[in-house]
Amino acid sequence: MIPTNRPRRNRKNQVIRDLVQETRLTAHDFIYPLFLIEGQNQRLEVKSMPGIYRHSADRVIDEVGAAVALGIHTFAPFPSISDALKDPLARESANLDGLYLRAVADIKRQFPDVVLMTDVAMDPYSSDGHDGVVNQETGEILNDASLEILGQMALAQARAGADIIGPSDMMDGRVAWIRDVLDSNAFQHVSIMSYTAKYASAFYGPFRDALDSAPKKGDKKSYQMNPANRREALRELALDELEGADMVMIKPALSYLDIIREVKDHTTLPVTAYNVSGEYAMIKAAAQNGWVDGEKTMMEVLLSIKRAGADAILTYFAKEAAEVLRRG
Repeated sequence: MIPTNRPRRNRKNQVIRDLVQETRLTAHDFIYPLFLIEGQNQRLEVKSMPGIYRHSADRVIDEVGAAVALGIHTFAPFPSISDALKDPLARESANLDGLYLRAVADIKRQFPDVVLMTDVAMDPYSSDGHDGVVNQETGEILNDASLEILGQMALAQARAGADIIGPSDMMDGRVAWIRDVLDSNAFQHVSIMSYTAKYASAFYGPFRDALDSAPKKGDKKSYQMNPANRREALRELALDELEGADMVMIKPALSYLDIIREVKDHTTLPVTAYNVSGEYAMIKAAAQNGWVDGEKTMMEVLLSIKRAGADAILTYFAKEAAEVLRRG
């Protein structure tokens, strides 16, 4: 029997394919992560992330300007802190004269219209390399003792000019705690983008290389989520909504597209996804070896994340993808 229903009619030329396209990427979808290091006039490539650099505070301004010119307006800075400044209580995280908060303030001063999403977790500043306070005798990550530190970190970031606070630590109750600290200090206008489902993933290695923030002992499985669990993400989502999150994030993205869709189907909050360092590095390595077309693979991956339900994507591909989109 000759078919009468022919889906190929909607694929027969580029104009029709464009007309019926369901998912579209724009530069406005991207959050561009930035790595910060001490010093002056420094721009050092991360070996495990080709094309990604660690910038001193003066040079990061140039990187922000280049990204803004491509239509990117949201940035997520992360600091690489000297070991000499790290301690078990992450005191450097609240130092307004330190690398991170100085850079945040400077970016906002020079680019007042960009949005800065800052990271709240102890690991960049902790001598233990964990996202919370470590019991030095047992190795346990102390949830409630960490909340006070995370709250003060968030407050310092708000004072420096952060628009969105991004708690990535996965401590229980931290969204409510941070919301209370911000509101009590007249920062009601500062948003919280909670890392709602952050999995204990093997895809974080290059990021930890960039920041030298790997745990000194143990792993993060007692607070980051089990990659085998799906329904648990909905429990975390319900708690974050109750505690006052303004947006939610899934991390990683590419191996967790089902979680992005699950969360999207169960919330009215904006959903973001973190296309993490290992996902970036895999594509770059395969492209360098000639195994895949790097540009096409990059765009397909980003499209898949948005198609799964992400309203915004935190990705190291942001600048490169924005250039592709600009070319059309």
